[in-house]
Amino acid sequence: MPNSPWLKLLKKHRVIAVIRAGKIDLARQMALAVASGGIQLIEITWSTPQAAELIEELRGKLPECTIGTGTLLNLSQMELAIQSGAQFLFAPHIDSGIIQAAVNQNLPVIPGALTPTEIVTAWNQGATCVKVFPVQAVGGAKYIQSLQAPLRQIPLIPTGGVTLENAPDFLKAGAIAIGLSSELFPKHMVMSGDWDLITRQAETLVQKMT
Repeated sequence: MPNSPWLKLLKKHRVIAVIRAGKIDLARQMALAVASGGIQLIEITWSTPQAAELIEELRGKLPECTIGTGTLLNLSQMELAIQSGAQFLFAPHIDSGIIQAAVNQNLPVIPGALTPTEIVTAWNQGATCVKVFPVQAVGGAKYIQSLQAPLRQIPLIPTGGVTLENAPDFLKAGAIAIGLSSELFPKHMVMSGDWDLITRQAETLVQKMT
């Protein structure tokens, strides 16, 4: 598989920090805080203001990290994300145009799906992995476990309901990695600028997952 380096990264690090913020300054601080805590896979959602600018900046500031983007809704957004230097691409849905364009450029592409039919459809269209979202709505880690017998060959990344406490359960259930957003960045910590505490949370999570 041409994207096997991405799968190796996922197996090594296991955690993707999903950064969604209303201001670029907050998003930057969030990224720096989790990177200080040892999280090396960082997704800047495309809905974050000046996402392209921030991705480019973080590629320079955090050379040890792999910086990607998410919440890509169409092909034009994806093309802009690639121009900004995004190293992996998440979408909340299955879009054959996005998947094929990413495959053609040898970039990891991870569309969102929920049902077995959607997951297999995304995989057959060329997805590198499939984001199972929102996983908590359909049973959390038990749902991931139930998918293993028929779909074991498809690397799954659950998001939407993964917490600091239950994160290891998803790996035990068969997920290749997990994505966290609000759980890693509690609103009150972000608004009060408690970056040290967010860094410590990231450290704790990394320790749990390795």
